[in-house]
Amino acid sequence: MYALVDCNNFYVSCERVFAPQLAGHPVVVLSNNDGCLISRSDEAKALGLKMGEPYHLVRPLLEQHKVRVFSSNYALYGDMSRRVVQVLSNFAAGVEIYSIDEAFLDFSGMHLLVPDLLAYGIRVRSTVRQHTGIPICVGIAPTKTLAKLANRLARRQDTTGVLVLATPEQWEAALAQTPVADIWGVGRRYARKLLEMNITTGAALAALPEHWLRRHLGGVVGQRLWRELHGQPCLEWNPTEWDEEGDQLLPSATGRHSVTCTRSFGRPQHDAAVLAEAVATFAAKAAEKLRRQGLAAHLITVVLGTNRFAATAGPNTHTAVVSLAAASSDVSRLTQAALCGLRRLQRPGTAYHRAGILLSGLEPAGRGQVGLFPDAADQNQPRRDKLMTTLDALNARFGRQLVRLAATGVAKDAPGQPQAAAWAGRSAHRSPCYTTDWNDLWTVQLGI
Repeated sequence: MYALVDCNNFYVSCERVFAPQLAGHPVVVLSNNDGCLISRSDEAKALGLKMGEPYHLVRPLLEQHKVRVFSSNYALYGDMSRRVVQVLSNFAAGVEIYSIDEAFLDFSGMHLLVPDLLAYGIRVRSTVRQHTGIPICVGIAPTKTLAKLANRLARRQDTTGVLVLATPEQWEAALAQTPVADIWGVGRRYARKLLEMNITTGAALAALPEHWLRRHLGGVVGQRLWRELHGQPCLEWNPTEWDEEGDQLLPSATGRHSVTCTRSFGRPQHDAAVLAEAVATFAAKAAEKLRRQGLAAHLITVVLGTNRFAATAGPNTHTAVVSLAAASSDVSRLTQAALCGLRRLQRPGTAYHRAGILLSGLEPAGRGQVGLFPDAADQNQPRRDKLMTTLDALNARFGRQLVRLAATGVAKDAPGQPQAAAWAGRSAHRSPCYTTDWNDLWTVQLGI
């Protein structure tokens, strides 16, 4: 058995934890650069606000209904997600993080310890709410696909926020009331194809022969979907691992193909020095992700983007790929390669609206192929590895990116906080980092 835990309107819920007066009021959270709506409270959804709508277009409606608007605060959301998963880890043998607001729990053999899975799911839900303030829904079923379905229905129908699909009769009834496009694993293209064949519900899809799905829905992918819909687990289980200190979540690196860090700029950038600082910052963050997951990269892809809405011919996204002789997670090597790619890409006088780094060709760190003629860099690698370990330890203790390469820029400190980089995106409505920044901790005043 599996359980899928989904945090309700997660970004909005994180904001409400530290602003409880917003309960019952419409709230939305904006994407990077305050571009569009990416999280909406139920009250905001009732106003007709859609996911992905541009902020500048719906701003009059937001002001009319006094909707509270927040810029994205990913430091807060990431930490709150970690806290939710910490609580969930006490209720299952294993946890697999699916996204920042979703996680699968391994309930194998749980029925032997807990006969009433519905009551157990309600206990999980109430404990997460008590310890973190985040509301969740729980779907429990024999497969991941059915657990996803149970979670969706729990959110829509069940007042307890928990739904168990333990028997064929239960999941067949659930599939009968679910549009085929809402089945996890059926993408837009396949949903359109199925609707043209008058296959409109999940039950109609599950009633087809197994060989039909294998033939018409992507071969083995369709076959796995058929078996999942019939209660036979087929999808891989990738549990989240903990570090040696027991408090840092490490996503499993199994099957991971790339690590990315991309951002849109607050305003178009022409200056080569500003672009170099941005690319170096993204390379440093991507390298940190690599080391956290015990990986190293062979290829660095630098991405620059111009205005995608401009009426000009040609592509608006440009890339350059730099290959390393040996896979590395060393921030200095990756940054040097990224800046080399940037110099190949940048065109004088061109305004760039976004940039990013993609690291690929991943392999476990320390297991790379040794060159036939080792150079001085290879001989110094143990010292470089020790330096990276020390760098990560300092940043983990005193603040992320506190110790960094000068290539990322050295902004002068303003009173109380560092000055934002010239390329930084807009975040006019961002809330404080309540759980990750000493300067943003709540101040509690007691009346005497």
